[in-house]
This record gives sequence, C-alpha cells and structure tokens, in this order.
Amino acid sequence: MKRTVFAPGRTELAGNHTDHQKGRILASAVDLGLYAETEANGTDLINISSGGYEPFEVNLKKLAVNPSEFGSSKSLVRGVAAGFKDLGLKTGGFDAVIRSTLPAGSGLSSSAAFSVLIGNIFSELFNDSSVDRVVIARIAQSAENAFFGKPCGLMDQLACSVGHTVYVDFSTNEIESINADFSAMGLTLSLTDTGGSHAGLDTSYARIPADMKYIANLFDKAVLADVDPAEFAAKGWSKEDRPVRRAMHFFGENERVPKMRDALKSGDAKTYIRLMNESGRSSEELLNNIVTSATGDLKLKEGLDLAGKLLNGKGAWRVHGGGFAGCVQALCPTDFFGEYKAKMEEVFGKDSCMEIKLK
Repeated sequence: MKRTVFAPGRTELAGNHTDHQKGRILASAVDLGLYAETEANGTDLINISSGGYEPFEVNLKKLAVNPSEFGSSKSLVRGVAAGFKDLGLKTGGFDAVIRSTLPAGSGLSSSAAFSVLIGNIFSELFNDSSVDRVVIARIAQSAENAFFGKPCGLMDQLACSVGHTVYVDFSTNEIESINADFSAMGLTLSLTDTGGSHAGLDTSYARIPADMKYIANLFDKAVLADVDPAEFAAKGWSKEDRPVRRAMHFFGENERVPKMRDALKSGDAKTYIRLMNESGRSSEELLNNIVTSATGDLKLKEGLDLAGKLLNGKGAWRVHGGGFAGCVQALCPTDFFGEYKAKMEEVFGKDSCMEIKLK
C-alpha cells in the first residue's frame, strides 16, 4: 500500500556554528519540505526517483561507505539504511517518488530533509512508525558525516526530524519545544538567496570546527562547550588570531541562544531583534563566515549590507546557516516586508526573497 511521507526543511534561528561544539541552538522546521509517495517492494533494493534528477538504486546488501558517492543523494540513502541496521531497526526495499517544495538555493537544508525523509520512510514502512525522531535525526547526521562527506552538527537533522521549533543544548541533551509565532509579534521572517555557490567551500566550512576544537584542545577539552567561558576569557587573547575570534563567537553565541529562546517564548520582539542583530554581527566579525578567499564570492556580503541598510532601526538581519554563500535571514515589521522584498529582489532577482513560516 502506498503512503505519503513528509520531511520539512529547517531554518536556523540562533546558534550559528555552535552545534558541532555541543553548544546551544534555536531552530525550526518550516512549512516547506520533501514529500515521498512510497511503498515496500519486497526486495533488497531501494528505488528513488525525483523530478529533474536521474533515478537511482541502492542495494541493502551493500551498505559500506563509498567515497565516490560523496555529495550524492544515493550516499544519504545508503547511510541512513546502514544506520538503521546498526541499531537493529528493520529495513527493506521500497520504491519512492519524491517531490520538493524547497526552492533551490533557499538554505532550508535539503540534504538534512532528504536524509530525515529516508529515515521516516524506514520508520513508517518497516517499524510501525515507532522510531524516535531524535534517533532518526542522529542516524541522518551520521549518514551526512560518514557517507555524504559533510562534517555537520546535529542541528539541521534535529529540526527537520522533530518537525517544529526547538531549543537544544547539546552539552546536556536538553530539547525544548517552543511555540514560536513571529506573526503574532508583528514580524515577518524571510530568506533571500543571494545566488552564491557553495561549490569549493568544503575546506572553508571544515576550518570552522577545526579552529574551535584547536582552542578547546588548549584546555584539554574536545569541544568548546566543555571549556569554562571565564577561564577562556581570562587568557587575554588577541583577536588577530582566527581560531581565537571563532572561539569568542562560540561563547558569545552560546550565551545568547537561551536569551533569544526566552524572547521568542514571551513574544518580546524588541529584545529578539536586538539579540538577532548581535548574533549576525558576531558571525560577520568574529566567526568570519561571510567571505572566503577560496572563492572570493561577495554576494552574501552584498546581501547582508543591503539588508542592513533597509532594516537598520526597523528589524534584524544575519547570515543563515553555514555561510560563505547562500542566504540572508531577515526579520522585519510585517507592514514593511513588501518594500523589503522588492528592494532585495531588485538586486538578487525575482522570487529570490521569500517569506518563511515556522511549523
């Protein structure tokens, strides 16, 4: 019997590059995502087809990491299947036709949504829909790390899997569901795709957790969340050193996330906007994930600069996600959004700016 299975995309609200250091994050599933029409086929073969892409097959008897598949959807299917088997969960062959409502270049984490979708299919078809959503998220993250070749944290997969707005502290494993409603605060959340490519940025992304871990190792810790912020601050570091700046960002951002959670819960628009701007400036000035010499792409910086001119004194703007290319996240008064959208699209093209609704 065919079933329709869904996995939403996600938007990061706070906690830019904190998850891989076991820090705190605030993220949300959105109302756009991936749908699969799927059914078990009684074989060991998984057959995936999706509009605009070549169909492919994965054999459940061959679940070893294949470096030649890095960066492909096939690798994610193989990785999720391997994760289910490793945990003693049931798997089986299935046919799936997938369609997406996630716009290309939207920064809504299509790879995480895809890997969670595959996990959801295994759960629904072969495990009576009983697999815990956090377990699916961890399997999806492992698939992205080991099979897809992406050294990401757990934030994207967790938000896609849990399916609503969540505050997470990875050092304590605290997960709190948040009732988030920007519209009730008179605000509109949006993303603008600045058109920059993520190609060639793997090294730039990998340097961020590597720099943070370097500082953590100086304190004989594996990640920055295990380092005492006061002990770090007492060292009198120089901001000339990139790893130091990135560690400064982590500690400031990690302290800021629960304050943004509380402002969101209480509907305190003024405080949330102030903190969101602080987060954005920290990413730009300390984390330095806006421009990289690897590509010299300035589109994201241009987008942030334009958003700043339009929203200064009115709203908030920040880099969305990994950085170096991609999207500007903005929060502006709802009655100003039409003008903001028009100005952004004058520069970055029709439909480049879209309203984002949280689930």
